[in-house]
Amino acid sequence: MVNQVFDLTGKTAVVTGAGQGIGLEIARGLALSGATVVIAEINAASGQAAATEIGGHSIELNVLDSAAVSSAFTKIAADHGSLDIVVNNAGMARNVAAEEETDEGWRQVLGLNLDAVFWCARAAGQIMLAQGKGSIINIASMSGLIVNRPQNQVAYNVSKAGVIMLTKSMATEWATRGVRVNSISPGYVGTALLREVEQKSPDWFATWTRDTPLGRVAEPAEIAPAAIFLASDAASYVTGSNLVVDGGFTAW
Repeated sequence: MVNQVFDLTGKTAVVTGAGQGIGLEIARGLALSGATVVIAEINAASGQAAATEIGGHSIELNVLDSAAVSSAFTKIAADHGSLDIVVNNAGMARNVAAEEETDEGWRQVLGLNLDAVFWCARAAGQIMLAQGKGSIINIASMSGLIVNRPQNQVAYNVSKAGVIMLTKSMATEWATRGVRVNSISPGYVGTALLREVEQKSPDWFATWTRDTPLGRVAEPAEIAPAAIFLASDAASYVTGSNLVVDGGFTAW
């Protein structure tokens, strides 16, 4: 019974920004659970490499282009017979003090981290509502719940708080029509980008690990099981939730 509810065989999943890091690990986990996975990546080369590695498919997609998103998702559903799972993972961080943040910097972060999540969730929702089923998973962050230290990142924090509320709003609108919408809020995760920060700003990294009850950052593969759970029938009664995977950071 347990194995059956986590089985994603016959499901078609799309993961945005899955050429590396958390997205790649989520795509790998979904594939290992039986799903047919399409990696939607603006970097065509890394997207194709990731798809080859996990035995999936790839499309080149700029998630900031709402028309392209809608067209791509419609084609994926037509090609594979359905669109069952969409993980909105593409995003960016920007460490700038509030008084120094520019209009362009603000819009860049909010555009990719919030606007694009809405474009993708809306396009997925339209298809899934017509099907009468589907699971949308938005990658938020614990930064949508707390203010990080010592780095300044007002735009990032606001964007991720927006993703959490977007998730709840869509979930309640679509709950009676078979479409579940949830978010995952990771803490600090040891992606390649974070490891670069560790080298450049070791004092930041020391603060992060000190303030995490588990005393370390997560490995990207430790985020993937949360997505598998939310994508599967094991989470059939879960919608509008924000699953925090932060090593206990927000408990203090």
